[in-house]
Amino acid sequence: MRFVVVTGMSGGGKSTALRMLEDLGFYCVDNLPVPLIEKFVELIVTPGSEITKVALGLDVRADQPFHDARRVLEKLKEDGYSFEILFMDAGDNVLIKRYKETRRMHPLSPDGRIEDGVERERNILKEIRKKADYVIDTSNLLTRELKEEMERIFVLNEEYNSLMVTILSFGFKHGIPADVDLVFDVRFLPNPFYIDELKHKTGNDKEVQDYVMSFTEASDFMEKLVDMLNFLIPNYIKEGKYQLVVGIGCTGGRHRSVTLANELYKHMKNHGNYGLKLYHRDVGEKNF
Repeated sequence: MRFVVVTGMSGGGKSTALRMLEDLGFYCVDNLPVPLIEKFVELIVTPGSEITKVALGLDVRADQPFHDARRVLEKLKEDGYSFEILFMDAGDNVLIKRYKETRRMHPLSPDGRIEDGVERERNILKEIRKKADYVIDTSNLLTRELKEEMERIFVLNEEYNSLMVTILSFGFKHGIPADVDLVFDVRFLPNPFYIDELKHKTGNDKEVQDYVMSFTEASDFMEKLVDMLNFLIPNYIKEGKYQLVVGIGCTGGRHRSVTLANELYKHMKNHGNYGLKLYHRDVGEKNF
């Protein structure tokens, strides 16, 4: 029997995760009253039961203290029941934005500010988040990417680390991305923008890539960057970081930064126990 408890921040993707688990063959139950959790678990582990995969959704609600649910989970563990905890999360700004877009009220601040509800909920859930087996930050995840992550954990049973690394190219003229953790400026490299046959192309085109990477400085930079990230990432994982955004910027975000971001992605792909994504924020911008 595989038993997964799905919890997390309101707006973090718990309902979506439960639907995906259902598609993966899990018997899913959401918002079960806390007093019924123990009885439910006893029923599903009954010898001869045809149910082999179960997911139970738990969230913070105003009508019952979450610490009661946490106490029940601790008792189940003491009684020898085995389960995994999947915690769905997102950045506070993302959660607030999602609530505003859907015009829903936060369950912990029905008459107040969404920000207050998010802060209150995060404090309530901080202990169970620490004990979670899997933490998925959906701040920058597409639905397709979340599905791939769920399959990786619950179908392929691959070894899991919660860190999701995003390589992001951008142009300084359009502003530094607000969510970036590490920023690398590649404006020291010659700019293809000033070469007529390359001006209207991007770092996704081979001609631009060949030009940028023809300079020794570009390959030296890439070697040093990969070496530094190989040092940093295991330490970020050890310290419990769940989201790392590596920004590579040039003037307009179409040539040098895109080329170097693509190169970095190729170097890091399939070389670590972490999720990896690639985005080009400004590649569609016109700089002429």
